[in-house]
Amino acid sequence: MSFEVPRRALLWGGATSASQYEGGSDMVGKGPDTQDVRPFRPRTSKATTETRLLTKRMVNEALDSGFNGNYPFRRGTEGISHCEEDVALLEDLGIDIYRFSISWARLYPTGHERNPSPEGVAYYDKVFRLVRKAGMRVFLTLTHYAMPIDLVLSDGGWLNRSTIDCYLRFAEFVFTRWGKYIDYYLPFNEINAGYFSPWNGVGLLKPEEGPYDQSKVFQSLHNQFVASAQVIQLQRRIAPTCKSGCMVADFCYYANTPSPEDNLKLVKDEQISQWLAVDVLARGFYPSYTARFFDERGIKIRMGENDLELLAHNTCDFVSISYYQSSVVSCGDDGPQTAGNLVCSTVNPYLASSEWGWQIDPVGLRTALNVLYDRVHKPIFVAEGGLGARDRLVVSKDEKRVHDARRIEYLSEHFKQVIEAQKDGVDVLGYIVWGIIDIVSAGSCEMEKRYGVVYVDADDEGNGSYERTRKDSFWWYKKFIQDYHQREKPASE
Repeated sequence: MSFEVPRRALLWGGATSASQYEGGSDMVGKGPDTQDVRPFRPRTSKATTETRLLTKRMVNEALDSGFNGNYPFRRGTEGISHCEEDVALLEDLGIDIYRFSISWARLYPTGHERNPSPEGVAYYDKVFRLVRKAGMRVFLTLTHYAMPIDLVLSDGGWLNRSTIDCYLRFAEFVFTRWGKYIDYYLPFNEINAGYFSPWNGVGLLKPEEGPYDQSKVFQSLHNQFVASAQVIQLQRRIAPTCKSGCMVADFCYYANTPSPEDNLKLVKDEQISQWLAVDVLARGFYPSYTARFFDERGIKIRMGENDLELLAHNTCDFVSISYYQSSVVSCGDDGPQTAGNLVCSTVNPYLASSEWGWQIDPVGLRTALNVLYDRVHKPIFVAEGGLGARDRLVVSKDEKRVHDARRIEYLSEHFKQVIEAQKDGVDVLGYIVWGIIDIVSAGSCEMEKRYGVVYVDADDEGNGSYERTRKDSFWWYKKFIQDYHQREKPASE
């Protein structure tokens, strides 16, 4: 009996998303989407929350004003205008794989069109060709927190099952046109975000007063689960060489104390926030713990006659996570809270924090990979990770530099833990650095919060040249990749 897991060379990559990177909201055939209507708010304790809790009134204000005001995702970091330059930078960096997304509204401006925009098709034709020519594998995200706004205002977003049909039309075109270029793909980015960030995740409008209706949240998530299974079914027929994935935001929960109550809460919070989507999409069934959770909250989900069979027979090939920080779970009010990836957590006194309060925990990534692999026994990609920080462009007579030593330290320590997890027996596919070229932050609509190894000269108000400059981390990452593959090269070479 063999206990060995495939020992593969890890893939090292970089990622962007269309809404945060491309810009050109009124260019290349694009219609408005759910990120275009999110306004910038100066940083306060509530600012980042306000930009993610959109009501119908707020959306109509954005549309009726012609976007007069600061709507950062409409400009992104002008990726459309810098596409060739940026792919050349990534080629120079030497990454193995590039994760990017397609703007649904750039191909189908309202989501209801029968045929895609020729301008949008031509743009993505160019992107796929450039990435492939540069020698990078393609990791495609079909939808990354953005859908045509008309599907929300006229149809109700993912709450309406008719959205599945529009989405499948979009996906069918993508796989028919570009399937030959795609190595890995995700139907949805961080699909569990539909639970804790419903606007980003499922395009659900917040009521003007009061919280979200949880039945609507979980109905929307169910419709995405069904859409994901149908996309996998579709892809396997049209583009069988692609590898399908699901993705969740992983928070590596710790109990605040050894008390049984804190540890039980850890289990319960993990089940809904993190494992529900994984269990449905990677294992093929609604787990038993959902019955009590739904019953106690009066949550009713309307399922199609064949939904459960569809989910059971169309599970994903691999599972991916975003990992930025771990989280502490407590039953009581046990100390100060701090921010995380679209969520808040009790402060962990054993960890340092980023400038945004996200607690830095490389060992937590190794823990998360081990726990997840024990659950799914499928290959795992770290599809997102990195350090959001305030970077400063230093201009001297001869050069421009960005000194980001803390990012180098962050990446170095996390990479070590990915390699350790692989030694533990986890079938890890690779690690993809988020916002590899600076982009607008999805959580807070800020440009000030940067993740990239390439600096983009722009600020929160959209001022700047948008010129690209390699940071110190660029040169560090380039050498890391070269050294890693030199070490992993088969002896026969």
